[in-house]
Amino acid sequence: MSQTVLNCGYVPLVDCAPLVIAKELGFAGEEGLALNLVRQPSWSALRDMLALGHLDVAQMLSPMPVAMSIGLGGLPARVDTLMVLSVNGTVFGVSNDVALDIGAVPFGDAKALLSALSTRKGTALRVGVPFHYSMHRLLLSLWTSNAPDLQIEEITVPPPRMADAVADGFVDAFWVGEPWGSVAVGQDVAQLMMTGKDVWQFAPEKVLAARHDWVEGNGDAAAQLMRAVYKASAWLDAKKNTPLAVEILARSEHLSMSPDLIDPALSGDIVTKRNTAPTPVGRFLQFHKHAATFPWRSQAAWIASQLGADAVGIEKAKACFRADLYRQNLAGIGADMPGASEKEEGALHFETAVASSRGHMILSPDAFFDGRTYDFS
Repeated sequence: MSQTVLNCGYVPLVDCAPLVIAKELGFAGEEGLALNLVRQPSWSALRDMLALGHLDVAQMLSPMPVAMSIGLGGLPARVDTLMVLSVNGTVFGVSNDVALDIGAVPFGDAKALLSALSTRKGTALRVGVPFHYSMHRLLLSLWTSNAPDLQIEEITVPPPRMADAVADGFVDAFWVGEPWGSVAVGQDVAQLMMTGKDVWQFAPEKVLAARHDWVEGNGDAAAQLMRAVYKASAWLDAKKNTPLAVEILARSEHLSMSPDLIDPALSGDIVTKRNTAPTPVGRFLQFHKHAATFPWRSQAAWIASQLGADAVGIEKAKACFRADLYRQNLAGIGADMPGASEKEEGALHFETAVASSRGHMILSPDAFFDGRTYDFS
């Protein structure tokens, strides 16, 4: 039987794992798809390749489809988020010089770190982020808005070059997805100070996206891909599968790096400073549990609001997170569906049972570090 070929763009980060596993372990093949993973050098290159039709689908930073759909940055295009690929999984680190300057700060204490950086003398803190329309940048802005005296200079650096940017003195700090924070630690040029989860406990990081017109014209292929990725995400969240996942991701055709640099993100054991014992971080990177793959329209609304969108823009953002397609395409394989497609973001401080189609859904804490909540209903 012939297979439908899908060209899927990705950037080499640990959280591309659902796409890699969907291909390598046959979940895509079982759905009748030949998934062609097309590595991209940067997020801007990936964005343009998707907008111009050279890619069918892509791994994207969660704010990218929102920004494109409301006409911000680069090539405007109506882009749909079919599902979330990963939640959390990013780290904030500083150069060794900055670490020495601010003194000892407990790992993961966002408020203490903000206070320490605010007392730092000298010029603005140059922070490397992988892309302007990224969750990294939105969390950085939210976090530093609580310290108006702290001057930040945002510098765009592709993830694979982040360690070099620190080593060369191009940036003083960085917010990046794994494994590139671990690479900087391994090269002894930086120390990790906190994770993205320490600012927002349940931040949608990467999403599976496609142009709206492609989705409308290729409904069967979109459904097949969503089912394959959903199954791959469930496989990834089983701890017994972590060693094989690390081995597959390490291969030359995927991340092409030592398994030792990939394992921390999947195991949650984060080495914050070279030659120190790992620090266990619960829910560091989530692929499947706690409805991690569900495209909450309230998350899209939060992203749009942080990008400065008005009420019309927020509604456009909600529309591009396709909770409707998620329900339509995944209910048949037993996926548990939340009773609503929006929620108050930041309101959950503990694991919480919610109404769902199968009655088994428990949502993860999603609180923001400053206690704020956001209701866009």
